[in-house]
Amino acid sequence: MERPFKRHRRLRNSPTIRALVRETTLSPSNLLYPLFVEEGLNGRSPIPSMPGQNRLGIGELAAEARSIADLGIAGVLLFGLPSMKDDMGSGAWASDGIVQVAARVIKDAAPELLVVGDVCLCEYTAHGHCGLIRPDGTVDNDASLPLLAETAVSLAQAGCDIIAPSDMMDGRVAALRSALDTNGFGETPILSYAAKYASSFYGPFRDAAASAPAFGDRRGYQMDPANARMALDEVATDIAEGADMVMGKPGMTYLDVVQRVKAEFGVPTFVYQVSGEYA
Repeated sequence: MERPFKRHRRLRNSPTIRALVRETTLSPSNLLYPLFVEEGLNGRSPIPSMPGQNRLGIGELAAEARSIADLGIAGVLLFGLPSMKDDMGSGAWASDGIVQVAARVIKDAAPELLVVGDVCLCEYTAHGHCGLIRPDGTVDNDASLPLLAETAVSLAQAGCDIIAPSDMMDGRVAALRSALDTNGFGETPILSYAAKYASSFYGPFRDAAASAPAFGDRRGYQMDPANARMALDEVATDIAEGADMVMGKPGMTYLDVVQRVKAEFGVPTFVYQVSGEYA
């Protein structure tokens, strides 16, 4: 049967019509803006490896938050640089920790701005790894989970609207969901760094956040870049454990994985443009 002639160009006649029928759009309301907040810093400190970006002191945050909100950006993703670190990363869950203080300042200055709290220990541990370290130098997955859960609760108490675990410990989403629910934050969503690959593109961020490992690397817990099907398994696991949203990271170099995740699961799927892709 001959296919009838169709004038597809009718829907391309003007910018207004094209905008009306556009399937995919990107606006500031789809974006999260990263903020690096340094304890004890007065003013701003440029990040050499990330041109145009700065570490901010607490005193800079209110104005910065209002400026971001005025641009229509949905929210901020907070990363802290504490003045002191220890082997457990205890600054991650301190009620007066740098990110907790920053979250309160931002919510006071721009209540409409979403504040996303990154859950990981690497910025707070003296060794720079994302969990507790065993005597043999490996990361102790299960012993790290209670500390990550405590961090999530502390961030929610400080006003973070979304909790985003980036540590890549097995079982972390279930641990965080249980802790949040138990402590009265059952409505706080989890955005999981589900498909987070080991990557050299993280280099500028580790400089910005002073979070590079003191020894070894993170390939024992971040994903192998050669594996795509494993990303689907990671995402399925995190959703089953209670993740409301998932993320692919690095984003631009793994768009094939992002497409497969979205097609397979249909959940809100975020793409993280990492520091090396930006810089």
